[in-house]
Amino acid sequence: MTTESASAPVGFIGLGKMGAPIARRLLDWPGGLTVCDVRAEVTEPFVAAGARSVLDPAQVATHARIICVTVVDDAQVTEVLTGPAGILRTAAPGTVVAVHSTIGDRTARELAARCAERDVEFVDAPVSGGAPGAMRGSLAVMIGGSAAAVDELSGPFGCFADLIVHAGPVGAGTRMKLARNLLHFISFTAAAEAQRLAEAAGIGLADLGKVVRHSDAVTGGPGAIMLRETTAPIDPDDFWFPILGHVRDLGEKDLALALELGDRLGIELPLAQLALTRLADGLGVAESALDKETS
Repeated sequence: MTTESASAPVGFIGLGKMGAPIARRLLDWPGGLTVCDVRAEVTEPFVAAGARSVLDPAQVATHARIICVTVVDDAQVTEVLTGPAGILRTAAPGTVVAVHSTIGDRTARELAARCAERDVEFVDAPVSGGAPGAMRGSLAVMIGGSAAAVDELSGPFGCFADLIVHAGPVGAGTRMKLARNLLHFISFTAAAEAQRLAEAAGIGLADLGKVVRHSDAVTGGPGAIMLRETTAPIDPDDFWFPILGHVRDLGEKDLALALELGDRLGIELPLAQLALTRLADGLGVAESALDKETS
């Protein structure tokens, strides 16, 4: 981060459930904060705390050199950037626009090209950690853009995030967020399946939830296995083979036991069945060392 970027004025567009707590972390930013939302009333607490409020994204761009956008979807992001009152109407060359909304990676690339025509730098910078993470300043930000933009943004992003990852060129931040949320929502679906099994077995769901949250906080949950650079099959001589082979063996045993319990209770567990058939291959240890030696 350069001395100039450490005091660059920041603009923030979109003060919804995620945008507002992120923007609040920027109220003390040395370069000042300009906010904008279609609902005038949500800007009032920011003005009371010292921020400037303006009516549209074009006015944000007259005051800010770094502009964060947290709106709902691709259409709104496109309107904020390229609409009649959009950022590109007034943005000065060298302005950096960071979109925290989760949009399509192709949309990100298309908007980056539009911005480049005006010498404005676009980055996709989706976040993970939810509103609680934003309030604590502990979000993860996944940036798709140039290394120079990452450096430019590190100061203001550091106000609301304690993990900033440069995922690659424009679009890469979005692709990383989609992979992360794939795990997130499949895990929710699996949690619902686990609750059905527990309920049928007479287990208290609230107590089960306590155990899951406690143990995931200790082990790291599903992310604990995301330590390799590739998903290719692991050679038996590799350091990771016995570690992930142990995960496979425990997983296959416990999944089989859960499926047997589900059969006895008349509960269908389609995700568990799929997990049993896919776990070993997914871990890269579908073939055991013994099998490989004797084949």
